[in-house]
Amino acid sequence: MLQTVNDLTVRPATSRVKESIFNILQRKVDWANAAVLDLYAGSGSIGIEALSRGAKSATFVEQSHTVAGFLRKNLALIGAEQESRVWIGDAVQFIQTSSLYFDIVFTDPPYANTDLAQLPVSIFEHGLVAKGGYMVMEHPSSISFEPTALYIPVDTRKYGRTMVTFFKEGKEPRQ
Repeated sequence: MLQTVNDLTVRPATSRVKESIFNILQRKVDWANAAVLDLYAGSGSIGIEALSRGAKSATFVEQSHTVAGFLRKNLALIGAEQESRVWIGDAVQFIQTSSLYFDIVFTDPPYANTDLAQLPVSIFEHGLVAKGGYMVMEHPSSISFEPTALYIPVDTRKYGRTMVTFFKEGKEPRQ
């Protein structure tokens, strides 16, 4: 059982949503070679699930030092410290400054975030998604995404008031 803070500042993905995400990705991702980014990581449950399915590496971005402490304990609990990095800081700053790119970018931002609709734009503009990779975003069902020059929503699933949208690059892939 993963540990996290005992308040409502962290909203881990439900088992149903997490299972659905990984069932959809199972045949689309070469997990043994996959570099994963878990933005707004919280307890790290999504990135840890990717590691448990054989992901090569996972980078976790979490703003709270306290929550990141629990995340590190969770990584130690499963023995995944070697293939994991925990970056403590603002997710938007990470997006804007990272020179890394990932096969899968998971993002589950706080629903109160007023820039949710801009998050995929920022992630694809800054090149965080590797050629052929996916961005997966959990968001409120009140937000929907249309294709742009940067990305294409390739799948959307609804779970009550929660939506999960899968994105692929919408322009010519990077070389």
